Amino acid sequence: MRNTANRNTATTQAGSRPLIADWNALMRVFIRPEDEACRTTLIKYMEQILFGLHEFLAQHVGITEDVSLKALARQFKSTAIAENPEKRLAEVIQELIREISPYGVNVASPYFVGHMTSALPFFMVHLKTIAAALNQNLVKLETSKIFSLLEKQVLAKIHRLIYRFPEQFYCDHVQNPETTLGSFVEGGTTANITALWVARNTFFAPRNDFAGIEADGSAAAFAEYGVKRAVILVSRRGHYSLRKAGGILGIGNKNIVAIDVDKEHRLDIGCLEQTIADIRKQGDTAIVAVVGIAGATETGAVDPLRKIGELCAREKLFFHVDAAWGGPTILSDTHRHLLDGIELADSVTIDGHKQFYMPMSCGMVYFKNPHIMDAVAYHANYVNRHGSVDLGIRSLSGSREANSLVLDSALKIMGKKGYALLIEHGIDTARKLAEEIERRDLFEVVTWPQLNILTYRVCPAGLKEIMQTGTDEERIEAVHALNHINKTVQRIQREAGKSFVSRTTLMRRHYEKGIVVLRCVIMNPLTTMAVLNDILDEQESIFRRYFPSPPPVYPS
Repeated sequence: MRNTANRNTATTQAGSRPLIADWNALMRVFIRPEDEACRTTLIKYMEQILFGLHEFLAQHVGITEDVSLKALARQFKSTAIAENPEKRLAEVIQELIREISPYGVNVASPYFVGHMTSALPFFMVHLKTIAAALNQNLVKLETSKIFSLLEKQVLAKIHRLIYRFPEQFYCDHVQNPETTLGSFVEGGTTANITALWVARNTFFAPRNDFAGIEADGSAAAFAEYGVKRAVILVSRRGHYSLRKAGGILGIGNKNIVAIDVDKEHRLDIGCLEQTIADIRKQGDTAIVAVVGIAGATETGAVDPLRKIGELCAREKLFFHVDAAWGGPTILSDTHRHLLDGIELADSVTIDGHKQFYMPMSCGMVYFKNPHIMDAVAYHANYVNRHGSVDLGIRSLSGSREANSLVLDSALKIMGKKGYALLIEHGIDTARKLAEEIERRDLFEVVTWPQLNILTYRVCPAGLKEIMQTGTDEERIEAVHALNHINKTVQRIQREAGKSFVSRTTLMRRHYEKGIVVLRCVIMNPLTTMAVLNDILDEQESIFRRYFPSPPPVYPS
């Protein structure tokens, strides 16, 4: 990669116009391409990106390159901003295409199956471009107008998929300025924080002379409600954003209480019931919310949402579902039952940039009660005034782009059935992959796919036998060996750059102390069993090359 970071030239070519930051030059850059050459360059590259995205990425972006991160970092040492312009727009575009992009990650490759990021439908780039060009700020009507109305409509569309209320409910609330069915946010983390912010404020609501936790703070809230701490209960497989919420909301991330999971990595409902009973006996702890997971990040597991929802209803507890990953499964009539009980949730998180296939970054949070977001309402004289229809009144964001425009347009282009086809491809292919892994002697499935994520590991016959019949001590040694093997295989495959499968560490039995597993996420419609067999073949080849006769013990 050519070092361009320190370049500060006054001209781009011999005899060309000097690059000087004066008013005339600024206007040329600000309102249109600088000249015909610039326009030609933009059209050349943007046409590839806008109309041939997959071919463009396949040609220009590798999953990894034979250049270390340290070597790349040396190209980005300069921290001084030049006084005058360094390059023309055409040069900057060329540099991005030729010298920056090839060292990124080709998440659009069908061989990239390791994370929750995938190929985009080509039209998403067009829609995102339009949203950027319009530059609407959706938190206030004065900077969005019709887009605020469109956003409330698309929120109602997804809310209807989740909760399935009667037609009259949506007629009453779709454009009602006094109610809110949900909110677009920056991502799943912000959505979870927003949901638990509402839950906290709802629990510690104003009463007597107490103005509520939002106004008076945690100490006053705990004193008013006679508690010493507040907790949120969540599956041990919960996303780390929930711990962030504990810190941000002032209850402490240690009070995000992890509930054990069953053998399928779903929240153990018996453990949840016992935990709630134990907390009730203590008498000095507030349970702010219970969180169910619909598509755990590591395993794709879906908690028993109906049982959790029914328990929360009996115990009068706020029930939040983190469906950032699995939420769009409700679009599939074939697989919607996997999220049975999601309609019992008081709030639901869904990520647009995951299985709605939107560009980064877009999150959404939905609420069953259209009035409950009043618990986090804020007003100001210059924006979000009392009585206004500004969407920012009940929002963490002070500024936010028109992601609702992108999603609404995508729903019109794809239709419910189009999205269902993508969801069904991912789930069906993940199940076929699990079956293929089981057929191969070198591997074992660790977590069978409930949605479209599965984990497995390289597990040669000798070590597999020890794991099945050995003593605890022998199994501990075997786990160390297996962890070493799987870390090595995953690292070498990643560095080779042909394909990518991620890895994580799962806690299962007491003697294992954490097992390293390979993790596949199937969401790219171009990822077929032929591709996945190539990936497994490559892993087998790596194993044979680096572990021709694996000894019984490896360093942990």
